[in-house]
Amino acid sequence: MDRTLESLQHIISQVLPHRDPTLAFKDLNVVAMLQEFWENKQKQKGVFSSEGTVVYESLNLPGPPFVSYVTLPGGSCFGNFQCSLSRAEARRDAAKVALINSLFNELPCRRITKEFIMESVQEAVSSTSGTLNDADDPSTSIGAYHYMLESNMGKTMLEFQELMIVFQLLHWNGSLKALRETKCSRQEVISYYSQYNLDEWMRSHMALDWLMKEQEIPGIISQELQVALRELEEARKAGQELRFYKEKKEILGLALSQLYSDSATTSSNDDRMSLALSGYR
Repeated sequence: MDRTLESLQHIISQVLPHRDPTLAFKDLNVVAMLQEFWENKQKQKGVFSSEGTVVYESLNLPGPPFVSYVTLPGGSCFGNFQCSLSRAEARRDAAKVALINSLFNELPCRRITKEFIMESVQEAVSSTSGTLNDADDPSTSIGAYHYMLESNMGKTMLEFQELMIVFQLLHWNGSLKALRETKCSRQEVISYYSQYNLDEWMRSHMALDWLMKEQEIPGIISQELQVALRELEEARKAGQELRFYKEKKEILGLALSQLYSDSATTSSNDDRMSLALSGYR
């Protein structure tokens, strides 16, 4: 633990040279520190655009406990896990969680190396019915995972998670299964979708997928949205990275708003969502 703390303090001294590393996590202005950290990171990469912007989002709640999310450049998302009595406190807590994860992500152990890949594949094999021989066969799930890790050698785990989010969502909404049924190999699917970022176009198409499911199973969008909201809340309280759960919520919310657009054109999206989720909480 002491060695990890020393490593984090060393990273702080490199990225934020004018800050006292020993006081980093006691600094009340952690929001400014997080912004400064990512601005410096982007400058080191030669990026001088809005890509270095840290984005905050607060839930519109009438009273405490308040909830705040922070999205980092690249898309990773974190939230406050403590009970916050003010919006400012929730924002600071979310920033602190994001800063700790950002710093931890800079440690050498968080980069994808040959040793890391070997350990990860072995862990994947032990948790499934596969074998180590499957790692060399991209048609297997173990082989596809191995291929993705190999393709991202040298990247950090946050960077890898940002790529994986697309495949997690495609698996969640059934698109990967549909692609396999068209005889597309896992390697072909990975190569194709690795070229694309998760954007509004992709979210809209995933929302359309759920609208088609709604025609077959009425009520499934509301049901899935309730599950997504519970998962998001549980993950936030556990201090986990939240993008997968938050993207599910956004996609299902978009599908729900489209579902009700014809029958409730005068209602706001929030009203429609509240109506559909009247049984949640």
